[in-house]
Amino acid sequence: MEQITTQVDNPPPAPIIAGKPKYCLYARKSTESEERQVLSIDSQIKEMLMIAEKDGLEIVEIRRESHSAKNSSERPVFNSIVKDIKMGKFNAIMTWAPDRLSRNAGDLGALVDLMDQKLLLEIRTFSQMFTNNPNEKFLLMILGSQAKLENDNRSVNVKRGLRTRCEMGLRPGVAPTGYLNEKMMDRKCHAILDPQRAPIIKKMFEKIADENWSGIKLYHWLKFDINFRTKTNHHLSLSNIYLLLRNEFYYGVFEYPEHSGNWYTGKHEAIITKELFDKVQEQLKIDRMVSQYKEFAFTKLITCGHCGSGVTADEKFKKLKDGSTAKYIYYGCTRSRDIACKGGYIREEELISQLGNIIDKLEIIELGIKHKLEEEVKRFNKFQKGILGIKENEAEKKDVDLKTYIKYLLREGSIAEKREVLSCLKSKLVMKNKKLEAGN
Repeated sequence: MEQITTQVDNPPPAPIIAGKPKYCLYARKSTESEERQVLSIDSQIKEMLMIAEKDGLEIVEIRRESHSAKNSSERPVFNSIVKDIKMGKFNAIMTWAPDRLSRNAGDLGALVDLMDQKLLLEIRTFSQMFTNNPNEKFLLMILGSQAKLENDNRSVNVKRGLRTRCEMGLRPGVAPTGYLNEKMMDRKCHAILDPQRAPIIKKMFEKIADENWSGIKLYHWLKFDINFRTKTNHHLSLSNIYLLLRNEFYYGVFEYPEHSGNWYTGKHEAIITKELFDKVQEQLKIDRMVSQYKEFAFTKLITCGHCGSGVTADEKFKKLKDGSTAKYIYYGCTRSRDIACKGGYIREEELISQLGNIIDKLEIIELGIKHKLEEEVKRFNKFQKGILGIKENEAEKKDVDLKTYIKYLLREGSIAEKREVLSCLKSKLVMKNKKLEAGN
């Protein structure tokens, strides 16, 4: 859609007295495909000004617009004209043809209402004039309705043509990455393999399915290792990579329109098999479930000091020499603000150690954590008396330092307790160069 441009060639006049027509010349560029050869806005204005000069008509303002007249109340310039007619700035409209004013019942009805209220004295086109006369208003409504009928029929014909192409196995629109649109007119909508990019697309699916690559790893491989670019010479974004991996077009079918449930078998050559596509979808589903349900102690509570993104966690497993498997948890930048952030990763044990070292320097909201500490002491005293049989006056009573208790929870507490501890910190935690520090 072209940008709307409004031009007022003369300053707004004072409100006029109903009587002699004072015109607003309204020129709108048609956006419908079969009217592309019709006069441009400047040509319309030139022709209409010649008529005005020949007939002695007074043009108060000239306004231009590029919005389609198909939908009601979606043309700012036209709406301003209706408003100004009601205010009495002018009482007539000059335009190239009736369909420039309206191709829908809503805007057409607004013009007829203005005529009925005697605020709009006449509408003049290149070859016709419409006044507040029953026959002329009826003709105006017929011409406006005819324009709407043409729009509706055009829409039906376009949809029928697109449906026919789909039934032939030809997907309308631009071919996805890995394919090229056939440029020969007799093969319109045919998609042919892109010899440069199609093999890379196949490798992308294989690395997810066979090597369990993540989307981030795939992104780095495409951008930094092989410098893969689209037909428009851009790198694929992470979101586009996921969309590409879920596109059924690559194994030979397509849905059109999207989310319509109408599926077709394409005539194009498939890049991958249906089996490979299904395997990738299962792997993506597992990745989503793991990221959604796996809970870590310190995620969403620390900020990356390099780019300002959040800090997330990932779980890694290593098979040891004795046959057992060790689990390690690493924390690092989500890269949501900078996909190329070099923040680095640190092990959870190291993160907890750094937290313990700086906890004495951090401000704490004592109310919540102090209550938890008191409850913990009561439970311990109850254990001494009930299980160990130690009398209360025999039990050694010591005040437990709040920050000592926090350090204990960071080491030995549950995931929920660790998260609760960090939520009671007044200071923000920032991780930069694999070092944890208090932020502002």
